Amino acid sequence: MLKKLLISFSLAQQNIRSRLFHTLLSILGIVIGVGALVTVLSLIDGMERFAKEQITKTTDLNSILLQTDTYKRENRLQVKKESYDYLTYAQLPELEKSLSHPVKSYLEVVQTGEVQLAGSDKSLVAELNGINAHHPKKTGIATGKIFSAAAVEAGVPVAFVNHAFARHTLGADSGAFLLGKTVTFGEKEVKIEGVLKDDGNEAPLVYYPLTILSDEELKQNPPRVIIDAENVEQVPVIKSEIEAWLKQKYKKDPSDFRVISNESRVDQAAKAFLLFRVVMGLIVGISVVVGGIGVMNVLLISVTERTVEIGVRKAMGAKKRDILMQFLAESITVSLFGSILGLLLGILVTLGVVPIINALADVEFAAAYTLNTFLVIAIIAVIVGIVFGTYPATRAARLNPVEAIRRE
Repeated sequence: MLKKLLISFSLAQQNIRSRLFHTLLSILGIVIGVGALVTVLSLIDGMERFAKEQITKTTDLNSILLQTDTYKRENRLQVKKESYDYLTYAQLPELEKSLSHPVKSYLEVVQTGEVQLAGSDKSLVAELNGINAHHPKKTGIATGKIFSAAAVEAGVPVAFVNHAFARHTLGADSGAFLLGKTVTFGEKEVKIEGVLKDDGNEAPLVYYPLTILSDEELKQNPPRVIIDAENVEQVPVIKSEIEAWLKQKYKKDPSDFRVISNESRVDQAAKAFLLFRVVMGLIVGISVVVGGIGVMNVLLISVTERTVEIGVRKAMGAKKRDILMQFLAESITVSLFGSILGLLLGILVTLGVVPIINALADVEFAAAYTLNTFLVIAIIAVIVGIVFGTYPATRAARLNPVEAIRRE
């Protein structure tokens, strides 16, 4: 069977070469159709990748929030739990090691309270953030420095503040005078080592090492963990791995924790791009159908020109199946040849269109050539070859050998 297929494809290539110019004119439609399809699909894939990159950079869609649930529902009411587990600073590395993808994790305790700046007789209400590291999405440092991981490990009473804190306490835009000053909140005293750049936030913020808090303080206000994946596609996998780790670590009651992500918004965006891809593919697919008619045309002409050849082959013992297979192989080969030319055309058009898009939109956009696009083109080539080659192949197979030879 395989040998017959190879012979059929070999004969198909010989017949195509003998009428190359005519074949090229006949498959022009499929070349244009496939070229348009490749251009559209690669541009849509590029748009999707660009959108996901922007989502990752500008939103929290690639973030997963892990927090302790200190309440339970009873009789449709929220009731404070008597006891509950919470993730500690020492457990965070263990959680990170259990994940299959590299992440950036950020542990924090957030509360609001009054702070007192040394040398000032006025208190200020500020947001107090006990952290294990400076969050990568926060603005950079303007003056001074951010305390190191070693300071967190050792529980050194230091801090850095945001631009709004400096403005509220000094009444000026410069925070350099805050460096080295002591801030008091509750029974804690921390020394300011740095001031962040202005990010437009009007609320005064103080950041200090989470490790200066006692176990009792952490129990009253359990820390939450923000885990940033490298890209949004990894979020569902990482979320599942976190939930599995919690079940293994806290076998008695893993319900003390909630794992929250915004992957539903990512799914919505993916569905929108899929819908756009399908609609545009159907529109451009009309050109492919026209190209298929061209393939059928070249095969019908081939059947007419080779009537005697077909009659001789059948007289010498060739079965209908052999003739059918030969012309279907020729149809698929012609279609595949046109699809390859269309693929090259689509890539060339895309390479010319992308710089124009970048110039007009002032963005760093690039087309994406995915495996799915090439698979779609290959499938289209086979389907077009079979669908539009069936009638000419059947017509050739049904020729009466005596009548076919008599036409000579």
